[in-house]
Amino acid sequence: MNSLQLLVTRLRYFGPAWVFASVNIMTSTWALYIPTIKSRLKIDDAQLGLALFCFALGTLMMIALSSFVIKKVGLGKITIFSIILFSLLFLIPIQSTTYIMLCIALFMVGVFGCLTDISMNALVSEIEQEDNIHIMSASHGFFSLGGVIGAGIGSLMITLFTTPLVHMMCVAIFVIFTNLIASKSYLKRVGKKEKNNHDTFSFDLVRPLLGLTVLAFLIMGSEGAIEHWSKLYIQDVVQITSERISGFGFVAFSITMTFGRFFGDSVSKRFGSLAIIIGGALIAILGFVGVLASQFIITIIGFGFVGMGFSVIIPELFRLAGKTEGVSSAQGISFVAGFGYLGFLLSPPFLGFLSRIQSLRLSFTALLLGACIAVLIALMLKRKHKKRGAL
Repeated sequence: MNSLQLLVTRLRYFGPAWVFASVNIMTSTWALYIPTIKSRLKIDDAQLGLALFCFALGTLMMIALSSFVIKKVGLGKITIFSIILFSLLFLIPIQSTTYIMLCIALFMVGVFGCLTDISMNALVSEIEQEDNIHIMSASHGFFSLGGVIGAGIGSLMITLFTTPLVHMMCVAIFVIFTNLIASKSYLKRVGKKEKNNHDTFSFDLVRPLLGLTVLAFLIMGSEGAIEHWSKLYIQDVVQITSERISGFGFVAFSITMTFGRFFGDSVSKRFGSLAIIIGGALIAILGFVGVLASQFIITIIGFGFVGMGFSVIIPELFRLAGKTEGVSSAQGISFVAGFGYLGFLLSPPFLGFLSRIQSLRLSFTALLLGACIAVLIALMLKRKHKKRGAL
């Protein structure tokens, strides 16, 4: 039975995967109303960007504390607690009457969004190790599916709701209700304990997790850059000015990302995590070469290849971090995820700086270089762990 079948047929596996979907259902539904909130508060793009950065700050702050909170409360309890609070907190920014209120609300959403993210990944990691299965990639596929549900179905149904608050309330109630039912499969789970385990984010973990950390920084940094700059790249470099068509690059990236995550577990189980990371990075390199060709069709196909290559890497990094010897699942994942999110936040402005030096072509060449470095690091890790056989 493949990972996708396991997730949809057994509550033990569906419960954690549904948390992944729920996070993106809430986030993508909220995103539908960002233009409405911007107009209501009469703020410009710079102010909106700062407000969204408050979300990122909340995320980064919680990364340092997540493993401590999980250890004190319990992995299962904190997972359901955080997804409930995450869902409810979205009701505040959607009805914010002042800019300060919006920033504070998004900061709190970021805090519990991060706690949900770390706990759900740790949950899947522990279940994988207990049952000797591979469901991490498919669980991340559920996250992508949540975006389709929230943004896709939400866009079609948006006219049925009288106000944004009513829409968000209905979605929040649905998410909370379904997660309360699904949480029966993991609620009593305490979490893996390891000797010499650190309660908080500690740089003592740099050595055992260094390679995974750098890989997460590079790959999530590239994902953030593509999300922010792919449309502008097609407009400025490929010279396709149509608003609709210029977004096709990110669409192709997202579709192949979702597809790859749903079917990545079976490949990982057969070849191993590090092998699939190397293969994924090589596919991404091929994709970036296509993107840099600057021919519309080839560029779109290139973005698709990058999405397919990247789709399997982050789930595998979290899988490896979650089973690092001497480190709890929550601590390993939070450490690697922390630097991954840092890359996600830093790469868009860095690429903007490079584009000022020359153009976005230079920026995307830097992403190609990053993928090449990722291959080299993964090869080094593969060689280091060759004797262990499990990686």
